[in-house]
Amino acid sequence: MFHLHKATQVTPDEGESETLRQLARQYPYPPRAAEGPGARAPYVRANMVASIDGAVTVEGRSGGLGGPGDKAVFRTLRGLADVILVGAGTAITEGYRLPEPDAVFAELRAGNGQAPAPALALVSRSLSIPPDYAPLTHENTVVLTCAAAPADRRAALLDAGATLVDCGDDTVETEEIIAECGRREWPRVLCEGGPQLLGAVVAADLLDELCLTTSPILAGGDAGRIVADTRADGAGLASRGMTPAAIMTDDDGFVFTRWVRHDRSSIH
Repeated sequence: MFHLHKATQVTPDEGESETLRQLARQYPYPPRAAEGPGARAPYVRANMVASIDGAVTVEGRSGGLGGPGDKAVFRTLRGLADVILVGAGTAITEGYRLPEPDAVFAELRAGNGQAPAPALALVSRSLSIPPDYAPLTHENTVVLTCAAAPADRRAALLDAGATLVDCGDDTVETEEIIAECGRREWPRVLCEGGPQLLGAVVAADLLDELCLTTSPILAGGDAGRIVADTRADGAGLASRGMTPAAIMTDDDGFVFTRWVRHDRSSIH
């Protein structure tokens, strides 16, 4: 009945670059089908952090839950991804910058035919993004919104040089978000939240994998969970079965788990 999952210890003994390469071996994306219906379908991975008691933020930000090991996993997952998918509000609150090439993963990315750095996809219905937000106008940044987004804010962002793509009429449809990633040849999707966006991905049954860092603190308070229920009917999200693919720890007491869908676990 019980199975012991031995946790792999992550330490910096062999140097930062080797530690990151070891982590990359723990977090492989599955091979893509060469042809057929699944050839263009993106694989959606999420990366989130929470306290032992499930808090997703401390004083309004997730950064207070992290540590050196979490930053190493964060860097590794970005080094493997084609696109970072994130809610615009989360990106602004957490101070996101434009993803840059990482020398540690340059050879691996080149071998996979990937761009030197992942693109940045900001999801926003309200378009409440400051026009001077630094990553906004870069060619590797796209804002995924909907036709009903405020016209004045749309005009302001377009005037600033942003690239906007409508993924739906009245709302930003999650299926269209992921389909747009496929159209742009971003098969390795890394969703970094926040909880509203991740909740929408889960509700659409499009999450293939969850990478969860458990911070060794009890946060208390009324912070939300990593997955928010965004459905208007309030019926709650249907449960999703996941299988642990990797469990790791570090010297600071953090636990890093990698969960894949039951129907995806056989390919890892």
